[in-house]
Amino acid sequence: MNTGPGLFSDVGKKARDLLTANYTTDKKFSVNTCSVDNGVVLTSTALKSGGLSTAAVAAKYIYKNSLIDVMVDTESNVLTTVTLTEIFPSTKGIASFKFPDCSSGKMEVQYFHDHATFTTSVALRQSPLINISATVGTPSMAFGAEVGYDTNSGTLTKYSAGVSAQKSDAYASIILGDKGDSIRASYVHHVDKLKKSAAAGEVMRKFSTNENIVTVGGQYTIDPLTVVKGKLNNYGTLGAVLQHEIIPKSLLTISTEVNTKALERTPKFGLSIALVP
Repeated sequence: MNTGPGLFSDVGKKARDLLTANYTTDKKFSVNTCSVDNGVVLTSTALKSGGLSTAAVAAKYIYKNSLIDVMVDTESNVLTTVTLTEIFPSTKGIASFKFPDCSSGKMEVQYFHDHATFTTSVALRQSPLINISATVGTPSMAFGAEVGYDTNSGTLTKYSAGVSAQKSDAYASIILGDKGDSIRASYVHHVDKLKKSAAAGEVMRKFSTNENIVTVGGQYTIDPLTVVKGKLNNYGTLGAVLQHEIIPKSLLTISTEVNTKALERTPKFGLSIALVP
């Protein structure tokens, strides 16, 4: 795949990753057997979210330009995802199927160009949902939009538009979403040349409810093995994450969430251990 403006889903992704990734109150444990360029990767995962516990086993097979990912959970759901790259020049195809809920299957095609990307996905059911997105521009400046259409009701299920701009040490984006009912602006700035530390801010306005959500956060790399992150919004929700590489490629992540406007409430904690032998 060549370099270009990226997918529409990439607009605002850097801020979302810094402000949301690994901020969780779940307990998760996963083990990978190995990671190879061409071969099989097995992953076992146990997750406790609230009062519910689930477990899953996933197998990933990689061969040349194809990837087959199969996951089975404790509720007997089988999710299979097949990804093919370069089936046509600069094109990627993704097919996903879930058993026994076969109606959740989806086919997606992504096309990449130096100055544009295009994706279309179709739900595999009698009256499918169709989603189309496109971006134009360059890696440093991109404009994009997406539309969802329900063939059964003949209505638009969503439409959004966004713009992003970036340079070596900063990234900014604005997204008009929720059928024009919300606008979200975000900014990420790397405060050192090695990009080990960064600060981010996001402002979201919901027009129908006159609600404003302002979130600020940051990330700091203590050493090559340890990263800390923190965020705070205007509702007083304070989150923190500590991630440490205990052995090569194996991560221990501890997260917490506190409501600073109601300190009498018990803080929430999350724990994730991902082992790669």
